[in-house]
Amino acid sequence: MSNLARRAAVASVCAAVLLGALKGYAAWRTGSVAVLASLADSVLDLVASLVTLGGVHWAAQPADEEHRFGHGKAEALAALFQVVVIAISALAIMTQAFERLMAGAAGTDPEYGIAVSLVALAATLALTAYQRHVIRRTGSIAISTDNIHYQSDLMLNAAVIAALVLDDYLGLRGADPLFGIAIALWLLFGAWRGSVAAIDQLMDKEWPEEQRQRFVEIAAREPALKGMHDLRTRTSGNRDFVQFHIWMDPRMTVAEAHDVVEGLEHRLCAAFPGTEIIIHIDPEGQVDDPGNPLAETDLTAELK
Repeated sequence: MSNLARRAAVASVCAAVLLGALKGYAAWRTGSVAVLASLADSVLDLVASLVTLGGVHWAAQPADEEHRFGHGKAEALAALFQVVVIAISALAIMTQAFERLMAGAAGTDPEYGIAVSLVALAATLALTAYQRHVIRRTGSIAISTDNIHYQSDLMLNAAVIAALVLDDYLGLRGADPLFGIAIALWLLFGAWRGSVAAIDQLMDKEWPEEQRQRFVEIAAREPALKGMHDLRTRTSGNRDFVQFHIWMDPRMTVAEAHDVVEGLEHRLCAAFPGTEIIIHIDPEGQVDDPGNPLAETDLTAELK
């Protein structure tokens, strides 16, 4: 899984290098703010993709003495860096667009910008399709944030084409900088979307309720399980972590209880691959933390 995410990050870097070179030439020939905005986005795509590659590589490293839970949150940190880069680029593009709008200057050679944008559209479509495949397989938050950014590139390149056609061919002066402003606003929206998932991981947000409920339903199929409480879930990179308490017959021997827990762990790990599970056994009816309403709820009561 980690190798798949790493290949997706390398593909992002290669795409950013190619598109940055093409758009740099187009921006020089056209003088278009929209093309310049697209160039700035591709340059920042390269920076963000390099950070993503580093984050994915770091997150794939095994747990060590200083990081017992692994390095999965490196992906969320890489994603947050991308968010900062995207936001800065959007504000810079917006400033340039306002200056161009006030000056009222027109660009030249729009056909270069249009041709490059068409190539960029095709390359970005291929990259985002591959990224979605990798996200489905790995659940990588860093690749997911990178995908959000490249999804915005699809609209960005289409906007560049529309801006150049309206401004240079149809004579609607001001269309180019206005589209530049629209692109900047879209990038800011993408930065906000990307930050939400990354912050959720760093803050150890619980799984979605549907996923938690499915986990409880599978656990409740164990006949020896008398109750289940204090379920805690979180995601770190492409790994999930779950811990919970179960009630069992206090007359069971340690060996018998151990065998039950081992079997339960195997079934849960089969249903939720890549999940690290910690189970604590309590005698039936015992509550270790009576003042905590999250800990004393029998999650399997409605399923019995």
